Amino acid sequence: MAFLPDKAYEHIANAHEHGRLAHAILISGPSGCGKELLTAKIAWLVQGKAGGGMDLFGDPVVHEAPPLDEQECDAVQIIRPEKLSRIITVDRIRDVEHRLHMASSQGTWKIVAIMNCDRMNHQAQNAFLKTLEEPPKNTLLLLVTAQPQALLPTILSRCVQLPLMGKTNYRAHGGDELIQTLNRVASKSFGTPWGALTIKGAFTEVLDRRKSEIENEEDILYSTEKKQYAQSTDGKWLKEREDFHKAAARSAYLAERARFFDILMSWMADALRCQAGAPCEDFPEVSALIASFSKTESTFSLLKRVEALENLRSSLETNASEQLAIESGFLKAFG
Repeated sequence: MAFLPDKAYEHIANAHEHGRLAHAILISGPSGCGKELLTAKIAWLVQGKAGGGMDLFGDPVVHEAPPLDEQECDAVQIIRPEKLSRIITVDRIRDVEHRLHMASSQGTWKIVAIMNCDRMNHQAQNAFLKTLEEPPKNTLLLLVTAQPQALLPTILSRCVQLPLMGKTNYRAHGGDELIQTLNRVASKSFGTPWGALTIKGAFTEVLDRRKSEIENEEDILYSTEKKQYAQSTDGKWLKEREDFHKAAARSAYLAERARFFDILMSWMADALRCQAGAPCEDFPEVSALIASFSKTESTFSLLKRVEALENLRSSLETNASEQLAIESGFLKAFG
């Protein structure tokens, strides 16, 4: 379930007030949804600076949180990808852990905000696991990313996940083809193996195409850098850049896969809304078709299909074979 930023802040403030604040929170969502502003507000709250006392009229005094970078101090670490390499290295994470175990002169809480945490390379993510597993007392770790699927499953499982709402462009980069296939199958053969495999075929086709496009884009960027800097840098830097572009391609691919899953989930959500007498929110242009389809399914069966999609998405975050998992999952969700 995704939250509006203000609602997410209310949940965090309530947990903090009652002494139930988790030590690690993963704030995720698309670009522009308010992730950094929410992170700044949470850091300000936990430092005890968000408010206190009453004004002359008996109203509570609220102190607006300054920008995140302005809060950096001994007790608050702000980690961002390095400007040149655009990655977060294992040395940076080790420095974070070292500083967490040092005495702080400001406040009782130590806060680490890792912005674009999906930019941690594999070694950095593995090193960060130790901090997640054994954080010092009164430590708050805030991981912020638009691509949580790029993180290790072991990191995801150790964080309270706080996804924020944001408008996804469903129709871009193959999304329109997937939507048209859903609409076509819904009008003829939804709930049959043929229909399920037709949707699966469209899903894998647009996903494979996006993967090739993304990898080609990153290859071009790396080739440009290699040509430009080959004579002025050492082989180690070029290897780091090659690894970075491979990781960037993988991360972007996973984000696209998540977007295509969001299309499927949103289409099914509109079907459930129609069953409840509510209008379609995500695909109003085909509301008549979705409403007609929703009458052929029970609420229970639709919820089971949504559950199958969620289970498939979760299984793909493990080391399951993507091809086999998708075929089996689509038969359960749409067959």
